[in-house]
Amino acid sequence: MMPQGYDNFPVSAPRWPAITLVRVLLSDRDIRAEIAGGRLGLEPFQENLIQPSSIDVRLDGMFRVFNNTRYTHIDPAQRQDELTSLVEPAPGEPFVLHPGEFVLGSTLEVCSLPDDLAGRLEGKSSLGRLGLLTHSTAGFIDPGFSGHITLELSNVANLPITLWPGMKIGQLCLFRLTSPAENPYGSASTGSKYQGQRGPTPSKAYLNFPLPSLDR
Repeated sequence: MMPQGYDNFPVSAPRWPAITLVRVLLSDRDIRAEIAGGRLGLEPFQENLIQPSSIDVRLDGMFRVFNNTRYTHIDPAQRQDELTSLVEPAPGEPFVLHPGEFVLGSTLEVCSLPDDLAGRLEGKSSLGRLGLLTHSTAGFIDPGFSGHITLELSNVANLPITLWPGMKIGQLCLFRLTSPAENPYGSASTGSKYQGQRGPTPSKAYLNFPLPSLDR
């Protein structure tokens, strides 16, 4: 029997093409299976870091602070090797992030993704409530990436925040692609600038220059 509309005229149901449902966000059991199968790499790994739909990552003990007296301004088109300096707190001591300060950090874990998984780094709610931002724009991890994940750490609170090496700093969500990437991160054709990075890695934006002509 045909369904009736508001005006009692028959309403024909639209015919939609068959859709195959694809699991997109990996669950805890999927994450465990990917690690056990050797496709997803997280080193060093601890089982208790796995959450219902993500895996916690921890803070490494190296930081890159900005040298505000080396240059008059920051120019993405120029290689400015003295823009940042590497800092490592003494063993057992925290790094102090002051209000309004921005530094680079990195995950303790080396992350390696296969060509059909992408990652998204999110902050921890408990740290966000203290005024700590884990990343500014670089929260996406391409399929094929391997290396430490660089963190863009900002303190938007009114008091200094102590950052303890080894503390949980974020959570990595993993997404399955509809098909494996044809040119995953690290392929010669992608111009990957940060493949294999170790520790907090400074910007390589200068490699995007010179720019093509904008003439039309």
